Amino acid sequence: MNRKSWLALAGLMIPLTLGSASSMAVTDQKCGPVLDHRLTTLKGAKQDLCEYQGKVVLVVNTASYCGFTSQYKGLEALSRKYKDQGLVVLGFPSNDFGQQEPGSNQEVADFCERTYHVNFPMFEKSGVAKGDINPVYLVLARMTGEAPKWNFHKYLLDRSGQKAVSFRSAVSPEDPAFVAQLESLLVAK
Repeated sequence: MNRKSWLALAGLMIPLTLGSASSMAVTDQKCGPVLDHRLTTLKGAKQDLCEYQGKVVLVVNTASYCGFTSQYKGLEALSRKYKDQGLVVLGFPSNDFGQQEPGSNQEVADFCERTYHVNFPMFEKSGVAKGDINPVYLVLARMTGEAPKWNFHKYLLDRSGQKAVSFRSAVSPEDPAFVAQLESLLVAK
């Protein structure tokens, strides 16, 4: 096997080896590659992300001790405002950047509920840019060409589950350009 073929094969194998130990691939292929996973929530329940197929999905990596942590408020507001139009927000706590999510899954859940009244689905802590990278983030980085560089990086996934747009951490959930992109995805069928 030549070097080019080997590198292509290795590129296919990396997502299989870097996936979170708490995730399992879903085998029925009923949904797009981002949602084709079963993950563990902050409270320890297994959840099939395929249940969000056909919705606009906002994926965000979170941290409790970050300068952007107050974005939880805007994320929860978006979730409530657009839920009936097909939006689902999915939160992925990570300690990848600045060690700003040091607590246990239970501590993160308590903080989110108590401080920001977060009701959108939150998943167990995982890597999003280094180490044991969550498989959702491997797919999103591949789709958009951009991996998170800090906490509260956002991805908007269209209803087909095949296209994603990336937004850096400084783009707040209230940013007019972000909201316009979200609303355009919500009205598209």
